[in-house]
Amino acid sequence: MNDAADNQRLIEMGRDVLRIEARAVAALVDRLGADFESACRMLLACTGRVVISGVGKSGHVGGKIAATLASTGTPAFFLHAAEASHGDLGMVAKGDVVLVISYSGETAELLTILPLFKRMGAPLIAMTGNPQSTLAREADVHLDISVPAEACPLNLAPTASTTATLAMGDALAVALLKHRGFTEADFARSHPGGALGRRLLLRVADVMRTGDDLPMVGPDTPLPEGLLEMSRKRLGMTAVVDADRRVVGIFTDGDLRRALDRRIDVQKARMADVMTKGSRSIGPQELAAEAVLMMEKHAVNGLMVLDAGGVLVGALNVHDLLRAGVM
Repeated sequence: MNDAADNQRLIEMGRDVLRIEARAVAALVDRLGADFESACRMLLACTGRVVISGVGKSGHVGGKIAATLASTGTPAFFLHAAEASHGDLGMVAKGDVVLVISYSGETAELLTILPLFKRMGAPLIAMTGNPQSTLAREADVHLDISVPAEACPLNLAPTASTTATLAMGDALAVALLKHRGFTEADFARSHPGGALGRRLLLRVADVMRTGDDLPMVGPDTPLPEGLLEMSRKRLGMTAVVDADRRVVGIFTDGDLRRALDRRIDVQKARMADVMTKGSRSIGPQELAAEAVLMMEKHAVNGLMVLDAGGVLVGALNVHDLLRAGVM
């Protein structure tokens, strides 16, 4: 077989896997009904945490489902079924709801600890591919994650079934999120790190220039002094303010070029002669991400920051937002 044909064969094998797994997930749609609703109600009524347990590939998927629930407003953690029998069962407390995952529904490690969950009075949700299995029968609610076939040609390696399990977990998490009215601000509190946290949490006040770093001159300031202020503060612009620090204009590199094109006398000119009246501004408590959107919308590289009374309290430019990781 030549290389081109072999490469195409690899691509087709990959496509076959995706088709099989897509069909497995699509089959869940019509299967969702009263059991799914009961599971959601049980989780919404939970006064403790959602304890998710499983072993093997189901355990790995369970860990991801627990993380998704926890980050979207449903406190949850993963408990390895084998470790539970050796002390970790003490992590389960009154008020918790237990979600066990086993495609066969007969995983020995889960069946061992099942009576202990029952004795604690913890409501039990089972995700299995066999509605007649022990776990399915013993659970308060059963969610059917069965698939016609695995993507593995031997029908042995968990592939389509783990994809279906993961999708079912996402369906639970998002349904709960929407029902609770979970907001971007709620999400940000669970994701303070990384680009997502910076986008959702960082305020303009956190990144703006203030104090001695804030470029600011009066309208009667000679142009050479204004240029010196702009150069010294390295913001690419300077605010032009009145005696009450209210912005009457802004002076940028572009304004300088336009002034030179008019052949203005640099030594005699005042800032009022060369500034652009008014300026784009934003409040200090606005999200830094809003500053990005405003700059993109108006094609500007910087913004003045004004308080509720219209007084200049800061300024920022594209580089400040880049350094903060917002862009």
